[in-house]
Amino acid sequence: MTRRTVTPAGAEAIVVRPATIERFDDIGPAINRYCWCQWWRMTASEYAGSASTIGQANWDRRREALRAQCAAEPVPGVVAYLGELPVGWCGFGPRGAMGRLEHSRTIPRLDDLPVWSIVCFSVRRGYRRRGVATALLRSVIEYARGQGAVGLEAYATDPSGARRDAVASYTGFTTMFEAAGFRRVVETASHADHLPRWLMRLDLERR
Repeated sequence: MTRRTVTPAGAEAIVVRPATIERFDDIGPAINRYCWCQWWRMTASEYAGSASTIGQANWDRRREALRAQCAAEPVPGVVAYLGELPVGWCGFGPRGAMGRLEHSRTIPRLDDLPVWSIVCFSVRRGYRRRGVATALLRSVIEYARGQGAVGLEAYATDPSGARRDAVASYTGFTTMFEAAGFRRVVETASHADHLPRWLMRLDLERR
């Protein structure tokens, strides 16, 4: 799967590709390298680690966990490029594989459907507000559908017309998901930047 966005005349297209192991070196510049997209995938205790694995060793453990995930299927995310430059990341995967999410009291399961979860967006500084996150989301939908996922979940905040910081926006905004066909299902007890997260769903019809 490779998706190229439509861009104005003279502008360079955003190309989105699966985060396979061959592209692992491209992920670092586009991702939060403290988390390495493991916040939702690990349980709270796994993420925190023991007293002997804090700091750099803990970051290394998260990075190596993501490396192993990139070597498997389904891939754990997609990477957005402008030319050869990686400028964005979106992490996702089957909800059942998200350790923290499966144990969450604030974002409970709606039902027993084996949905996939979209857990994070990261866009490189200098490339925000240029359609990168939207291009990433479109590619995730395409990839998940191709893998036979029955549906996608997101845990988005409603910006309510105001500009919000990265703390609130890393799981995405309701407006972007609604434009892609997601529906709001329930306001969760999870918050970011004092805003509640909405559990949103997109049902995927198999083609």
